[in-house]
Amino acid sequence: MNQYVKESEYETIQLEEEWIVMNTDNFTVTKLNGIGGYCWSLLENPQSIQTLTQSVQRHYQLNTDALAKDIEEFIVELINYGLVRHAV
Repeated sequence: MNQYVKESEYETIQLEEEWIVMNTDNFTVTKLNGIGGYCWSLLENPQSIQTLTQSVQRHYQLNTDALAKDIEEFIVELINYGLVRHAV
């Protein structure tokens, strides 16, 4: 099972329900919604799509079949932005 973790310690600011991630290596800023920010906080430690999905379901009391697919797409985007990598 693939696991993912933050690429590095990036400056992160939480403003109400939004999170701002500043990648000082690439000089980029990424804005995350509340659920994205929650996932981001979990990625301090290696997480799989399954563990992220379960944590989001518990935290937000969600029960949707599409959630795992949404989280997988989110992780792919974070990888493309250079913010997340496969955990070794």
